[in-house]
Amino acid sequence: MSVLGSKQTAEAWLGDAGRMLALMRELYPICRSITGQGVRDTLAIVGRHIPLEISEVPSGTPVFDWEVPAEWNVREAYIARNGERIVDFKRHNLHLVSYSTPVRATMTLEELRPHLHSLPDHPEWIPYRTSYYRRNWGFCLPHRQLMALVPGEYEVVIDSTLNDSGSLTYAECVVPGESAEEVLLSTHICHPSLANDNCAGIALMTLFAQALRQERPRLTYRFLFTPGTIGSITWLSRNTERARALRAGLVVGLVGNSGPLSFKRSRRGDTEIDRIGTEVVHGLERTSRVLAFSPYGYDERQYCSPGFDLAVGRLTRYANDEYPEYHSSADNMDLVSAGSLAGAAAAVAGILTRVDDNRTHRHFLRACRGIGKRQRRPHEMNMRHREVQGCCSVLGLTRNTARRLVH
Repeated sequence: MSVLGSKQTAEAWLGDAGRMLALMRELYPICRSITGQGVRDTLAIVGRHIPLEISEVPSGTPVFDWEVPAEWNVREAYIARNGERIVDFKRHNLHLVSYSTPVRATMTLEELRPHLHSLPDHPEWIPYRTSYYRRNWGFCLPHRQLMALVPGEYEVVIDSTLNDSGSLTYAECVVPGESAEEVLLSTHICHPSLANDNCAGIALMTLFAQALRQERPRLTYRFLFTPGTIGSITWLSRNTERARALRAGLVVGLVGNSGPLSFKRSRRGDTEIDRIGTEVVHGLERTSRVLAFSPYGYDERQYCSPGFDLAVGRLTRYANDEYPEYHSSADNMDLVSAGSLAGAAAAVAGILTRVDDNRTHRHFLRACRGIGKRQRRPHEMNMRHREVQGCCSVLGLTRNTARRLVH
């Protein structure tokens, strides 16, 4: 499989998109968060396809003005009524608010109700909620089920741990090129059972790195699999000089839904990656979009923050709140398609091909240019031609006659 140069259309990637879907199905059930065993299990699956360098950063480590949080893991969580589990983390991991603190108690519905979350506009869907940086707990359930709860006592169990001696995990895969000059490709690995956000990005980046390793690109490519926000902040904190030397970068995620290809410019807005990304997405899909930078989004926020201001764009389809299934159980495998993944892969290939081929030639000769045709220097030939052509014009002779007289 050739990535840089040949696979520039969605049709060329359709076969590989089937492999991406298969990898997504394997990743989808895992309960991921910004730390914990779910992240490690995800990277273990990715590591079967590409070699990874795993980094474990201890909880409590200062990263700029942030701090690596305690590591969170969960064994089980449920709400039971009269011995019957009516909400169970084992049925769907979105039922539990991510980073919920341990609970084992019996409480009334009135006491339980502030800890329950639903989506009234979509009564059959389970919302996705987190509480990373505020110690709290909660459950998510379909609004229809919430409205059906009756007064009485409920057993509430959350068997979770928050380990201050734990760590945050991220991974890198480096594809070396002829040059040490690097391009960064980053995707987030912190969301649980959400297919488009971001099993799609993880699968695309994994198989793209696998394909790129079969080639010898001119530039070096660093694939970064990291928890959103805190993961990229941690990587930047530990790789400040490397980051500032990056040639370009691309954040990739949410590429499996039916939305148009969307390229978000870097904060600077006029870099090489901005011009190339704009050209590529417009060339692939008539409905594609180019978005101005804003500090709302994914890890492009961190890479483009004023302290770094890197040339990093973002490639998605519909993202954030642009599709109703966002951050809910409706963001499942039915939402993504091979065609959307293939089109996104073609966009990544097109962008990287142009970045890899884009070079500036330097002239190292210190003397003037050498002797040209007929032992005349080129600038002398041009001056001579202009003089003779002027004379021929006065005499009414043709341009061809002027050329013969010069030579």
